[in-house]
Amino acid sequence: MPQLPDVEIMTIGDELLYGQVIDTNSAFMGQELAKIGLRVRQISSVSDRADEIVAALDQARQRAQVVLITGGLGPTKDDLTKHVLARYFGSELVLHEPTLAHVEDIFRRFKRPMLDVNRQQALVPANCEVVFNAVGTAPGMWFEDQGTVFVSMPGVPHEMKYLMTEGVLPRLQERFQVKPIEHIVVQTVGLGESFLAEQIADWEAALPANFKLAYLPYLGGVRLRLTGSDDGQPHLRQRMEALLPELRTRLGEHLFAEGEIKLEEAVGQLLLARGLTLGTAESCTGGLLAHKITSIPGSSAYFRGSIVAYHNDIKTRELGVLPATLAAFGAVSEETVREMAEGARARLGVDVALATSGIAGPDGGTPDKPVGTICIAYADAHGTVSRKFTFNRGRQLNVEYTVTMALNLLRQNLPAAE
Repeated sequence: MPQLPDVEIMTIGDELLYGQVIDTNSAFMGQELAKIGLRVRQISSVSDRADEIVAALDQARQRAQVVLITGGLGPTKDDLTKHVLARYFGSELVLHEPTLAHVEDIFRRFKRPMLDVNRQQALVPANCEVVFNAVGTAPGMWFEDQGTVFVSMPGVPHEMKYLMTEGVLPRLQERFQVKPIEHIVVQTVGLGESFLAEQIADWEAALPANFKLAYLPYLGGVRLRLTGSDDGQPHLRQRMEALLPELRTRLGEHLFAEGEIKLEEAVGQLLLARGLTLGTAESCTGGLLAHKITSIPGSSAYFRGSIVAYHNDIKTRELGVLPATLAAFGAVSEETVREMAEGARARLGVDVALATSGIAGPDGGTPDKPVGTICIAYADAHGTVSRKFTFNRGRQLNVEYTVTMALNLLRQNLPAAE
């Protein structure tokens, strides 16, 4: 079995270096390569300059046996990638008739005139193997030179994803005879990475040599990814799954799902399974909590609506918060947020309700209630539960943490299915 190659990802475009475009392509490619067991050694970004692209190619081939390139394949003058690649590999550009027919069909279907620059999209280096792009006009290009594989793909994310999924990844698996690999993802919330690692340290230490555990923190939680590589023994995934009961026990209430699933989706599944409806009352989160909930397809089956009560007048008029409560405890208090949740449940006619209020920042704090003071509440027919936190992570992160903690409070307090 040949040794697995190191992979380098190279993105081309001044817009990436100027911060005008966020590089999501590298993240996607890294995730997909990891799923088939290939290691990304380095990610680099290069400007739209021919000499710098050549220098980057020279450097990449010293580090990796597979170089995946995105960007610079458009029809404008600053798109130099295929011209540079043609010269780099000692070739010339030639017309690729199947690509030309595909491009012509696209313009015909959209009833748009086809310019000469559009026809030039079908020019490719004569010594490349074309990777057909069914969702765009720029084809991918596969080169093999002195033992290194170079693959050039468009920088448009949906086109790159299509080429990676349909053309590049299957061919890499075949070319390098990639061994079978399995991943199991476990989702946790409410426990930091270091505390989580300590809680399962001896479990992790006892893993077989071909099993690796990765900690992937996100806002308010940690994804655990258990990866098993082929060791010549049968039933790889079953052996991995046999380790999960002990892990579930260790994680306890912090485990909210297994698999690639978000907290808002897991909460939605619980609401559906129990036939419950949900509403929200939001102050500091300004509707972000409702947005997260409704970002899940099918959420209309359980989510009824939200009242964004940013001003105290709205809290009293729309949610029934007592003026005396606001006067005695303030808008950012467990007392107020509890009345907000109860008011939302009554006003929206839902089974369960969440409420948020806080001082997101950067100002507005007091010695008793510093910036980052957050209160959340959950209400159902059996009662109301509230929590107070101090995050102090900057305005946007304070708001996002509040949403995560509110969803987790909902998950922890939903009544059991009847």
